[in-house]
Order: sequence, then structure tokens, then C-alpha cells
Amino acid sequence: MTQTVKLLNTKGSELGELKLDENVFGVEPNIHVMHLALKRQLNNARQGSHNTKTRAEVSGGGRKPWKQKGTGRARAGSIRSPLFAGGGVSFGPKPRSYETNLPQKARKLALRSALSAKLEAMTVVKDFSELSEVKTKTMVKILSDLKVSGKILIIADLKAEENKNLEMSARNIASVKLLYPANLNVKDLIEADSIVTTENAINEMTERLAK
Repeated sequence: MTQTVKLLNTKGSELGELKLDENVFGVEPNIHVMHLALKRQLNNARQGSHNTKTRAEVSGGGRKPWKQKGTGRARAGSIRSPLFAGGGVSFGPKPRSYETNLPQKARKLALRSALSAKLEAMTVVKDFSELSEVKTKTMVKILSDLKVSGKILIIADLKAEENKNLEMSARNIASVKLLYPANLNVKDLIEADSIVTTENAINEMTERLAK
């Protein structure tokens, strides 16, 4: 089954219609799987480099601070005990991996769900060949002509000849994020207010996710 969207040029003029595979862009969004994919992505981005010292790792404290009996104070063997300021930390964080796994089928379902959920916010352009020179001002005009605003996600093959000026023209626009189709992810999709994608990117995403 297929559905269609308008295919535009970078001036916002309609060039025709593009058929979309409903198995990729027309599924019922699975919120739970999207949540799992987002959690996996955020967890895998964590460095896990946090570290605290235990009482065995803190320097000093080799001498008993006061005698065992007769002072009226609680017995103590080292000033590097967690009970003292500057002492070790009890059960503090240590370097660890936060890596989370998710089956490939579930990851694909999450992407299909996110694409389907954001379909109304998606604008499909033929390519960016009309961006003939590297110029941020021209890129801003293109986004205005396409009537997209807010956080804008542009999905395109930035190394393709027809998009060769896209990256340099858009990278200084704070509200724009550029993404290769191969790097498609749930977080960027659901955070975007508007999504602009090229026809070739649509074909690449369909080929990858329809299986």
C-alpha cells in the first residue's frame, strides 16, 4: 500500500507527487518501542567515566587519629573513613558502561513509528541543487519558502553532488540540524518541529526500513 506527498523544489513550488510506502511512513506509532529506542540511544551516548575514591584510595590516614579508649570520642582508625570530611565515599559511582541493546527489528519499528508520527511535519524536496553557492542567507530564504520553522531537521546525503553546498550553507543556522539518512534516529525525529528530506533520502530510508 502507498500514500502520496507533495514533491517540492527549494522555492516551495510543487513538482508533482511522491509515493510513500505505508509500511514505513503509514504505520501505527508504537510508543513503547519508541521509548525503548530513545532510552537506548541516550544510554549509549553516556561516557560512564564518573569516578569516586573509596577509603582505600584516598591518600593519608595511615595513623590512628586518637587512642582507642579514654577520650570520650567514638573509636576511629583513620581520618579517611567516609565519616570524616575528605574521607572516602561509600558506594559512590565507578566507571561503567551504560550500553543498552535492542533487537534490530525493534529498532526498525521505532524508526518507522517515528517517521509515521512526524509525517505531517515532513516536507519533501527534490534536492538542493538550486543552492548554487555556499550562502547562509540563501539557505534561510529556502527554509522560509518551504514554510518550515522551529527546530528543523534536514535529512539528505550531504556528499551527493546535488547537495554539495547544503552543509556549509546550513551549519551556522542554530535551529537547523543536518542528518544523513543512514544516521536516522528516533531522538532527532521526535525533537524536530519540522523535517525536510530529499527524494533520494526518502528512497534510501524506505529501502532500509521496509524489509
